Amino acid sequence: MPAHADTCLLTQAQLLDASFMEHRAHLLAIAAFLDRLERAQGAATTPPDFRLTALRGALHELTSPENGRVMRAQLLLSDRDLTLLDERDSQSAYGASRRADANEGIEQ
Repeated sequence: MPAHADTCLLTQAQLLDASFMEHRAHLLAIAAFLDRLERAQGAATTPPDFRLTALRGALHELTSPENGRVMRAQLLLSDRDLTLLDERDSQSAYGASRRADANEGIEQ
């Protein structure tokens, strides 16, 4: 049984009634964004941007049957470099890590 089973006061039907349409819209917006990225100039010849790689990894986490999807997705979409900002570039504003090893240490 999942660690947080039965901790929500609403039923699944109540949750779906309350917020399905909102989340459907978010999902369709992400799908449209990914389609635009695919059609963007140079998309076929340019290596994937680190932010797109992180976004795709986070989307993969959303389909996982395992608990902890939010934490794993957030870690993929976070810059976990603790170096002082004045010693770094502005990558912290990108919402993902540029480092190739950014996904290491994330529990699956």
